[in-house]
Amino acid sequence: MSQSRDSLVAAFRERLPATRQAELDSVEGLEARLAELVEKAHTAWPELEMSGATFIQHVARHLPSAPVPDALGQLHVADLYLACACATGERRALAAFEQHVLEKVPPRLGALPSATVDEVLQVMRQRLLLGRTDSPAKISDYSGRGPLLAWVRIIATRIVGELASQDGRQELFDEPPEALARMFSPDDPERTLLKEDTRQALAEALRSGLAALSERERALLRLHHVHGLTMDRLSTMYGEPRSSVARKVTQARERLLKLIRAALASRARLEGSELESLLGLVRSRLDFSIHRWMD
Repeated sequence: MSQSRDSLVAAFRERLPATRQAELDSVEGLEARLAELVEKAHTAWPELEMSGATFIQHVARHLPSAPVPDALGQLHVADLYLACACATGERRALAAFEQHVLEKVPPRLGALPSATVDEVLQVMRQRLLLGRTDSPAKISDYSGRGPLLAWVRIIATRIVGELASQDGRQELFDEPPEALARMFSPDDPERTLLKEDTRQALAEALRSGLAALSERERALLRLHHVHGLTMDRLSTMYGEPRSSVARKVTQARERLLKLIRAALASRARLEGSELESLLGLVRSRLDFSIHRWMD
């Protein structure tokens, strides 16, 4: 990919800490050196769409403390490029990360139940690939100073440790009861029509319904309804056809509603039109409520 003269150096300087910018004045052939890095990255991942300037700015952010020429030589360029592309949400980068990195993690975790391995991978997808409005995806923290797979494996091992303790599992997967109680906004006129005991029963039904879902079902609902991932993005992340992912999201929603219905019928002793009316209200607020009690 061609770059205008000195464009890579300018991009590099822009993101390099101010305390190190003076070093650049004494580095000969820096533009050519940066262009070599971009070419090496593009050769490793020709299917990914990301500008050389974007990558070089990412390199500047993670540059080791050694002198600039030596620091550039220490980087795992291809891995760093893939991580940078994933951080931008590039669809093909996410698919490549799934195939070339995540799929190689389970054999490196030792003898674990398949359900635990699935949970670890779900948590890793959420932690590494999902950014928020106030912070980028955590995969952008990968510095390129060691192999990407080794970095990811360390994170996976930590997650296994979290899952091994009850406290860790609760932190990862439980939803706080107070958030459930705020399923509706405080000024929602329909909320004010609910009796206090009905609101409490609804909160308990929501909590028990979530607890009964599988981690995969909770992950799909969280990724789609909280983080706003489209079916196309979920299809890329899971390496499954779009229609299959869409069906599983729908099934998870419907299963949650059935669980809520059963809990309300037994705990709040609701039935008939009263029960159906409350379920209709739950369904109509589902997208909003998932954001509030799964975030």
